[in-house]
Amino acid sequence: MDCMEISEKVLELISLKGKVAIVTGAASGIGFAIAKRFVEVGASVAILDINEAKGEEAAKEIKKLGGNARFYKCDVTSSSKCKKTVEKVYEDFGKIDILVNSAGVIIRKDIVELTEEEWSFVLGVNLKGTYLVSHYVIPYMIKSGGGSIINIGSGWGLKGGPKAAAYCASKGGVMNLTRAMAIDHGRQGIRVNCVCPGDIDTPLLRSEAVQLGEDIDKFMKEAANRPINRVGRPEDVANAVLYLAGDLSSWVTGAILVVDGGGTA
Repeated sequence: MDCMEISEKVLELISLKGKVAIVTGAASGIGFAIAKRFVEVGASVAILDINEAKGEEAAKEIKKLGGNARFYKCDVTSSSKCKKTVEKVYEDFGKIDILVNSAGVIIRKDIVELTEEEWSFVLGVNLKGTYLVSHYVIPYMIKSGGGSIINIGSGWGLKGGPKAAAYCASKGGVMNLTRAMAIDHGRQGIRVNCVCPGDIDTPLLRSEAVQLGEDIDKFMKEAANRPINRVGRPEDVANAVLYLAGDLSSWVTGAILVVDGGGTA
């Protein structure tokens, strides 16, 4: 066996050729980077997002690169809309192999400042949204013999953070929901794992500075204060998700993979 043969085998393990993936919250930020990485290794991607203009633009950008991507407007807090969207994706692509629950929001308030409506909004998108999309996707995965689900958690699901009560609660829930799903569906050929990013340079992170009334440049500089001395890039998370989506991680389920430059070390 020469080096070329070994390289081809490794490429097969990385490849998602012929796979169909759903990525929620994929109009921008981490979700978009994941969708882009998936099509780069051969997958077809359904981009789910509530922002129609950005979602259509994201799909268009991926198509320019030669990838197969379609946008579906979806509010992940609505059961009926999730059901209808997942059914449409299955109708259009014929199967669903991979699901990435990436849609997320954050409100930087402590428990006293936080209103009940804000609590419900954050838990609705981050935790309920993960449940709802998974609820409707898993039966299709079972029908085709299995699949891979990757939930996007957070370093603040592992530890607390200031003025982020609802976010911390929701991401802690996502982590343990991941473990429960892995236990329930492993024998059906479905692996479920969680990636927990640290601070990633996205519009969402920059919006936190605005919410807190802080200077964005100073906020980003402070966010880089970790063993690997920089803020994360969306591609850093996309690479970790790619590992969990394909055959390289065929015996990995119920795992929490932290991608935070050592922030929680």
